[in-house]
Amino acid sequence: MDFRDDAKLDPSQVEDTGGGGGGFRGGPIAIGGGITGLIALIVTLVLNNLGGGDTTSPQPTTNLAGQCRSGKDADQSEKCRVVGVVNSIQDYWKGVVPDYRAARTTLYSGSVSTACGTASSDVGPFYCPGDRKVYLDLSFFDDLQSRFGAKGGPFAQAYVIAHEYGHHVQNLTGALQGGGSVKTELQADCYAGVWTKNATETGFYSQPFTQADIAEALDAAAAVGDDRIQQRTQGRVDPDSFTHGTSAQRVAAFQRGHKSGKPTACAQSDLP
Repeated sequence: MDFRDDAKLDPSQVEDTGGGGGGFRGGPIAIGGGITGLIALIVTLVLNNLGGGDTTSPQPTTNLAGQCRSGKDADQSEKCRVVGVVNSIQDYWKGVVPDYRAARTTLYSGSVSTACGTASSDVGPFYCPGDRKVYLDLSFFDDLQSRFGAKGGPFAQAYVIAHEYGHHVQNLTGALQGGGSVKTELQADCYAGVWTKNATETGFYSQPFTQADIAEALDAAAAVGDDRIQQRTQGRVDPDSFTHGTSAQRVAAFQRGHKSGKPTACAQSDLP
């Protein structure tokens, strides 16, 4: 996954807030899942107040504008790579979703205050519809390998981010509130696959993604299937408590999106 050296990054789409304080505390929109549930990758958002605004206090940010200017920076820095991935994802979706509204990604460490409440990094990456932001503690990518057995790699990270922006697309189109939890998560996986098929056209990457890149995403998707996580953490599998889908379902959803390259292939009713 190589960025074009001359690709211009827009670091305003990513803010780096550093650390916060405290553990998860419920806000206007409850956040489900998390490390005490079955998965620490993408939390399920219970939409009981879509109209709720961001009532949290501003947090100090680190200016990424001086660090992340070009695709060359994205190839050399993890934070700038996040900027490049976010830029590419949003460039694609703004051409597909009418009146697309950009969502900022907030990088944090330890814990963070959001319109959905205060969350610790144990929750994993998540999207909060209350403030329309993606939240990401970069240490999660180490956990993805050490705790969930994924091979990791830059494209595994891109898959995680693309999945979260899939939730943003669902929020904008009204799909986030409909369907069951598993269907919602599988659709976000499918949307992530759609972006990978179209990413080169956004102008941020020097060449189409390779089979090795896609393999990293598929490996990450399989690693965070409910069945695999339950087997690792509980020694047994309980399908009735699934929240995100099995490894096979998550892989299939991503592949469906990647093969078609069209969001219309990701209708929740068509997913397993």
